[in-house]
Amino acid sequence: MNNNAVVISDGWIDRLVPVSSLEPGISIENFAGCLIAPAFIDLQIYGAKQKLLSVYPEADSLEKLKEYCYEGGAAYCLPTVATNTSDVFYRSIDAIRDYWANKGDGILGLHIEGPWINVAKRGAHMESLIHAPDINEVHHLLEYGKGVIKMITLAPEVCSKEVIDLIRSQQVIISAGHSNATYRQSIDGFSNGIAIATHLYNAMSPLQHREPGLVGAVMNDERVACSVIADGYHVNYEAIRIAKKIMGERLFAITDAVTETDKGPYQHQLAGDKYEAGGILSGSALTMNKALKNLVNNVGVSPEEALRMCSLYPAKVMGLDNQLGQIKNGHKAKLVVLDDKMNLVKMIA
Repeated sequence: MNNNAVVISDGWIDRLVPVSSLEPGISIENFAGCLIAPAFIDLQIYGAKQKLLSVYPEADSLEKLKEYCYEGGAAYCLPTVATNTSDVFYRSIDAIRDYWANKGDGILGLHIEGPWINVAKRGAHMESLIHAPDINEVHHLLEYGKGVIKMITLAPEVCSKEVIDLIRSQQVIISAGHSNATYRQSIDGFSNGIAIATHLYNAMSPLQHREPGLVGAVMNDERVACSVIADGYHVNYEAIRIAKKIMGERLFAITDAVTETDKGPYQHQLAGDKYEAGGILSGSALTMNKALKNLVNNVGVSPEEALRMCSLYPAKVMGLDNQLGQIKNGHKAKLVVLDDKMNLVKMIA
């Protein structure tokens, strides 16, 4: 809408009105020639500014992560820890609680990726720590991380229905990933309540004509949403275009971004415009704003739909679309201002 104003009160959107109807004396910030959209939401990011969360599980790492996200237009993120020791998971949970206790914002919780994955699709994950979960291990982790753990990526073929049911009972979102599941195993997992999948195409059984695998199941099952890394390295842009045509609103963007570090098991080094660990592609150098522009300029997604892939659809995955991802009355006033080339001009948060 042109010549309209978003009226903000105490951090919330109060109303949308024509500029001409604003009361005299009201403070106006004009962004002529720009687009105002909901701020982005990144549901998979590991660290920023040389502080990988798994290496530095402390509140300061989360503060730097938030700063990095803000610089790329994301007002919210889900910090992620890849396959690691229980101690690292527990300390990461503590870090988020400490961050929240000190009034830190923008951090939605914790995304644990592994270690309950398939070693055949481990990617850069540590093989020595990958295993099928024991129900007691799952119980203790969920109990310790209650209210903090929001998402767990696991391989459905290595986890029992008992484990899946226990995780779901704690209102934790389960995502299928780093998986070598057959098509049937994937569909069974979705029927058991696995709601999403992690980074489409990457580290999952591929779509083949005699065995459609997890990729085929994700594309074919309308109950399931999936993230995608739109950096041109993790996934070919044409492959994203194909998936988008099939999946529509079920496909959403993440960064999968890491940061340089020479400590810990994941020693990411910048290699051009991506990161590698031990010569293996291990993470992106994306921001959500870069992902948005790649979706528009390289995949051919319309600007309006690309914006939804970066904001509304992640909000829906998290069950937060009643307050995030849209510009409407009663939603949080977390907004991005973009120029005509989709570059970030300003964050309103």
